[in-house]
Amino acid sequence: MNVLIVEDEELSAERLQKLIFGIDPSIQVLAMIPSVLETIAYLENDTKTKPDLIFLDIHLEDDNGFRIVESLNLLIPVIFTTAFDEYLLKAFKANSIDYLLKPINPLELQAALAKFRKLFVTGRQQQTIVAAELIANEPYKDRFLCTAGSRIFTFKTSEIAYFSIEERATFLRLFDGRHFAVEYSLEKLSQILDPSHFFRVNRTLLISIDAIKDMHAITAGRLKLVLSPAASQEVTVSPDRIAGFKNWLGR
Repeated sequence: MNVLIVEDEELSAERLQKLIFGIDPSIQVLAMIPSVLETIAYLENDTKTKPDLIFLDIHLEDDNGFRIVESLNLLIPVIFTTAFDEYLLKAFKANSIDYLLKPINPLELQAALAKFRKLFVTGRQQQTIVAAELIANEPYKDRFLCTAGSRIFTFKTSEIAYFSIEERATFLRLFDGRHFAVEYSLEKLSQILDPSHFFRVNRTLLISIDAIKDMHAITAGRLKLVLSPAASQEVTVSPDRIAGFKNWLGR
């Protein structure tokens, strides 16, 4: 099992890591991160191993830990670790396994890990077996159903220029400029769309290769894209995605 510790107090992070290893030495701590922005960057980086579980402090050096959950629409289970109890209700609305008050009690930590295994690990193993049986026959999604008022539309994937996040909702933009909401996250869309045609260039945009009209190197670490139809805001490729983006273009 892989876990991520998000904690801005170094001694607290090291103590938590020791407690985790004392309960289960096979658990791998992928990283200990002190801030919201660094955590978001880590979880958005496709080259990083994704954690099965996150230990998340609420008061971090640059912001409130709930921002990580909200910014990423985080689906990874979380065990909150904090010195404050006033966020308990909000925590359990945020895919939380448990809420541990500092200093963390080893027995409470052990119970929280056991709860995580019961709720997620067993179910995930069963899902993996089913997925392995189906994946060979599961095609990429080639059609989307959308509604506008009382009207219902269907579009081929080849008609879609890009998907974007706007005000916490996901929208598709057709090459003809029309705009519709869809009930998928960008993370899910990345899994069900053909990766030879679609690439997630940043946290809020998943584009078709046919939508790229022009590209400009702004600095050594930034790449600007001009899309057709035009996006509502400037489109840049996240620095940590540039290598993957270039590989995708030359595929």
